[in-house]
Amino acid sequence: MDAIVVDKLEKKFNGFTAVDKISFTVKKGELFGFLGPNGAGKSTTIYMLTTLIPPTSGTATVNGFDIRTQSEQARKSIGIVFQDQTLDTYLTAYDNLDIHGRLYGMNDAQARNARIKEVLELVELTEWKDKVVKTFSGGMKRRLEIARGLLHTPEILFLDEPTLGLDPQTRRHIWQYIQKLREKGIAMMLTTHYLEEADYLCDRVAIIDRGVIKALDTPANLKGAIGGNVIRIETKDVQKLAGMLSKSGCCEKPRIEGDIVSFEAKDGGKLVPKILESAAKEKIAILNIEIRTPSLEDVFIQYTGSSIREEKGQGGGFMMMRRSHGF
Repeated sequence: MDAIVVDKLEKKFNGFTAVDKISFTVKKGELFGFLGPNGAGKSTTIYMLTTLIPPTSGTATVNGFDIRTQSEQARKSIGIVFQDQTLDTYLTAYDNLDIHGRLYGMNDAQARNARIKEVLELVELTEWKDKVVKTFSGGMKRRLEIARGLLHTPEILFLDEPTLGLDPQTRRHIWQYIQKLREKGIAMMLTTHYLEEADYLCDRVAIIDRGVIKALDTPANLKGAIGGNVIRIETKDVQKLAGMLSKSGCCEKPRIEGDIVSFEAKDGGKLVPKILESAAKEKIAILNIEIRTPSLEDVFIQYTGSSIREEKGQGGGFMMMRRSHGF
C-alpha cells in the first residue's frame, strides 16, 4: 500500500481553482519533493493532505485513511514540521516534547520519556534537553521541531520548508537528519525553495504550477529529459539577443529572466563562437556566457517559465490554518 494516494484532488476558493484535479502517489519510505512558485497550489495541497482544509472534489488517502471521512485517524498517523517556528521558546526542549506527546495521547509517562530520549538522541540535542529553547540557534530549533514531529512515531512526515532561512552549513546538517529518517522507512513529503536540496534528497519530484502538476519523475530523469547543455548569456540587450538567437536558428524560444537569456542546445560548445560573432555584428554587448549541464532549476524554468523564488512573508498561512483547525 502506498503511503499517500491522491486522485483528481481539487480545491476551489470562490471560483478560483487553487489545485486542479491533481493525481500522484507517495510510496512508503520515499522522500517526495513538491516544488512550485508562489501561488502554485503546493501549500493548498499540503493543507488538504494534513486535513486542515477539505477538498472541493477528488479523493486522497494518507496511510490508508480517507482525508474526508477519517481525518482524525489520518492526523494521528502523520507528523509535520511547519515552515514557521512553532516551539514555545520559554519552555525547555524536554517540556516542548512532553506537551506534544500528551496532546497525541502518549499517556504512559515511562514510554513517553523513553521516546523523548530517543528522538533527542536522533537530532543530537540530548545535552540540551533541559535548556530553555529561546537560547537555541536557528538550526537547533529546527532539529527540535523535527524531533517533535517524530515523537508520536508517525508513518508519514510532512516537511514544509524545513531549512528556510538557515545558513548553508546548518542546512546540510538538517539534510543528514532527514536522510536518517529515510533509512528508518518513514515516508516524507518535502516542500522547498532550495532546488539543490530537492535534487540531493528527493527520490522523486513533482513540479506544480497554477494548480497543475507539470512534471513528476526522479531528479535525474527530469534533468536528463532536457539533454545536452544549458547556455546562459548575460546582456543588457536581452530582447535584441533573444531575437537574434531565434533568427539565427540557435534556438526557437530562448527564455528571458532579468539580464539572462538561456536555452538548451545539444552541442553548446560549438554554438558559442557563432553566438559571439553574431552578437558582435549586431552590436550586442555580451557580459558573460556560461555553458553547463542541466540542473533541476533548468527543469523548473522549463516547466514554469521562471526560477523559483523564496516566499518571504508567506509562512503565516500554515500557522493560521493550523491554529484555526485545532491542529
